[in-house]
Amino acid sequence: MPENQNIEWKSKWRDDYLEWICGFANAQGGTIYIGIDDNGHVIGLTNTKKLLEDIPNKVRNAMGIVVDVDLLSEDENEYIRITIPPYPVAVSCKGVYYYRSGSTLQTLSGPELERFILRKRGATWDNMPLTAFTIDDIDSKLVERFKELAIKKGRIDKSVLDEPTDVLMEKLHLTNGRYYTNAAMLLFCNNPDKWQLGAYTKIGFFETDADLLYQDEIHGSLIEQIDQIMEVLHLKYMKAKITYDGMQRIERYFVPDEALREALLNALCHKQYESGIPIQISVYEDRLYIANCGRLPENWTIENLMTKHASKPYNPGIANVYYLAGFIENWGRGVEKICSACKSYGAPLPEYTVNPGDIMIKFTASEDMLISTYLKRVTERVTEKVTERVTERVTEKVTEKEQEILSLLIEDPAYTYSVLSDKLGISRKTVSLRIQSLKSKGIIKRIGSDTKGYWDINNDLLK
Repeated sequence: MPENQNIEWKSKWRDDYLEWICGFANAQGGTIYIGIDDNGHVIGLTNTKKLLEDIPNKVRNAMGIVVDVDLLSEDENEYIRITIPPYPVAVSCKGVYYYRSGSTLQTLSGPELERFILRKRGATWDNMPLTAFTIDDIDSKLVERFKELAIKKGRIDKSVLDEPTDVLMEKLHLTNGRYYTNAAMLLFCNNPDKWQLGAYTKIGFFETDADLLYQDEIHGSLIEQIDQIMEVLHLKYMKAKITYDGMQRIERYFVPDEALREALLNALCHKQYESGIPIQISVYEDRLYIANCGRLPENWTIENLMTKHASKPYNPGIANVYYLAGFIENWGRGVEKICSACKSYGAPLPEYTVNPGDIMIKFTASEDMLISTYLKRVTERVTEKVTERVTERVTEKVTEKEQEILSLLIEDPAYTYSVLSDKLGISRKTVSLRIQSLKSKGIIKRIGSDTKGYWDINNDLLK
């Protein structure tokens, strides 16, 4: 009978423990033993008869619920067991709501209390009516975009998509009575910030944890945010490892696209929008974090998250539209798909951190990508110097035609003979002759294989 999340030992009764009983009732239930010390030893009670009468009455008067209070004994020492079942409705103790989380007792208030009461009622925030939001606030272009996606995926009958917007919203379960829901606003309004604070995504590039170099904010409908986030990350925040397959340029980022997109969709779909806190993406040269204000389903742990599990979206209205548009599956396979994509890509598996109010996923670059990133960073930092000085110091050593080759290699040391030939409009043989001349003069040398290596420019040029 060790003390754990659902079991508490108390040496004697105090009326403060009514709050603990309330916390257990609002969570998964639990048991409180009175007359056991912190080491789990039964030390006994002297007033068990009175407590057997007082505790049930105090619980009923303070909370209006019933708990089992039993008398037990060990080695002639009497102690009391209070068994608290989980209650399907929200329970308050003298007007205050408590919740047992792990081994701690939390007082619920504000948005957290609102979420808790909604959850107990079987309701969700995204299905709550937004009375001021009307059909005039629904963007017709976003509706058409959804229809295009849904038709392509084939998960909804085309006749439904031919319905007028108001009927379509109802059939998508985006109405509550005669009002549109929060989910309708987030999905089909091009300016959800007008209705809900924090309904956007922040992206920042960090040199160190304390040094933010630049940042962006992605606003707009949840239908469009995902593609905008991916585009900004690729174009501005993540550096690709560049290789060539013949004439084809191949860019490989340290997080596989499939895994990154799935993680972003999970964040957008499961976020607690009522918190008013945006999704935050922190990008470093060798890692990327996605932090989201949210929580795991009741009774879940990281172990549940990382193994096969049922789909339990925090925002079922948003999840349903995402599913019909082909963004997500509805089998709870998001984390499984992320891990599978990382394995296939040769990237490390993501790391999850679950806190009481937020969930964060961390992607880390593989070793070969770290080397590539380092080389690219060094190249970028010295490119300007090389470009400025190569004319001054190399004129005596190379011809004008060889300088053309050298300038391109400064631009991208991974350029192959075929790429150089195409860019300069000359034959591969001519490129080869100029490369051989530069090598013989000690100005460049090849590092690695012909297909996966790169050209190293002699550091003496910088001296």
